[in-house]
Amino acid sequence: MYSETLLDHFHHPRNVGEIPSASVMAEASNPVCGDLMKVWAVVRDGRIQEVKFKAAGCVPSVACGSWLTEAILNKPIAELAALTPNEVISGLGGLPPASNHAAVLAVDALTRLLERIRNSA
Repeated sequence: MYSETLLDHFHHPRNVGEIPSASVMAEASNPVCGDLMKVWAVVRDGRIQEVKFKAAGCVPSVACGSWLTEAILNKPIAELAALTPNEVISGLGGLPPASNHAAVLAVDALTRLLERIRNSA
């Protein structure tokens, strides 16, 4: 049902937690299923220097949050807005169609994070 990559991100999530001194924090939720994701980031020199997340939800939501943090770490802020749910899904080796909402949730959290970065500049 789930790919090995997705299960690895679920069982061994990367970058879990909070960053008390974060430059920005954003959260997104899916009102239909109730999943919630929060993302904290330290931004320096136009890049995400440190990032952590917490997710409350299904297995794919945790995996998508973990994959997202790895995908955006040390990347230029300008490049991050182009990240799509399909890239998250592909990066995890696929998701069952009923779980695609988890990739949307991760990208929504990223979008809100980027908005906060722009508004704080």
